[in-house]
Amino acid sequence: MAIIKTLLGKTPKFGKDCYLSETSAIIGDVVMGDNCSVWFSAVIRGDVNTIRIGNNTNIQDCACIHATFETGPTFIGNDVSIGHNATVHACRIKDGALIGMGATLLDGCEIGEQAVVAAGALVLSGTKIGKGELWAGVPAKFVKMAKEGQAKSFADHYTTYKQWYKE
Repeated sequence: MAIIKTLLGKTPKFGKDCYLSETSAIIGDVVMGDNCSVWFSAVIRGDVNTIRIGNNTNIQDCACIHATFETGPTFIGNDVSIGHNATVHACRIKDGALIGMGATLLDGCEIGEQAVVAAGALVLSGTKIGKGELWAGVPAKFVKMAKEGQAKSFADHYTTYKQWYKE
């Protein structure tokens, strides 16, 4: 069973049909929607501020989701995929976005609907990525428009994978 920890009187809440791997940790003020998955060694730490996660979203192995004390909650939409080893900190990710493996999102950035942040990218504080844009690099810069449905396909795959582990 995942580590689910109440902190400062706040207990994580989960929607229906979620999968939480045995080595994941979800702490404090976290609310997750339906049909989500949190994979091995991922940490969602709602200790210093609010973290809200929509439906059908996956947080892959070793990802870290956190916020900033008093000033920076984290909001993750529906159908979002957060890749292995990604760091998501005090930002907003809109529906259908894909955050690549090892990407880092810093405070106050906003990732648009169906946008793609490439593996290893560093999205600087306050950066606004538009709907359907693909950004890459250190620091991340606009590269091109993502293919239609590119990000959503990852969320769909992880819905299938989580069922394998729940059986």
